[in-house]
Amino acid sequence: MAHRFELRVYYEDTDLAGIVYYANYLRFIERGRSEWVRALGVDQARLRAEQGVVFAVRRLEADYLRPAVFDDVLVVETALVELGGARIVLDQVVWRGQERLFAARVVLVCVGAGLGAVRIPAGVRGLLEGWLVTQGEAGTG
Repeated sequence: MAHRFELRVYYEDTDLAGIVYYANYLRFIERGRSEWVRALGVDQARLRAEQGVVFAVRRLEADYLRPAVFDDVLVVETALVELGGARIVLDQVVWRGQERLFAARVVLVCVGAGLGAVRIPAGVRGLLEGWLVTQGEAGTG
């Protein structure tokens, strides 16, 4: 079970060839991650203000499979793959209907005020672990 976030391709998202500019897929999946975290119940601004931690992209591996064009309706799926002490690994896929357009493996790290890696706060970890349990149950049915 993956989180789903729908968006539409605007003219500003395209390049001279009329297809989505490659870097904009990174924006699309960022929005998908932000909405996934919000759906989990995590207020990122409060997390930063109260606990001094944020999540940063540590590594990203991307495959551009098919082009999206102006006015396409896309869906960004975000699935939690692995949860470490300070690290979260996600798979994100951008779909147009049944067509898989873009796929990425994203590694996030929880960082503190000094921008060094810190453990994921217990409250956030609990929400993420709950998501993993839900995903596991959805996959066994």
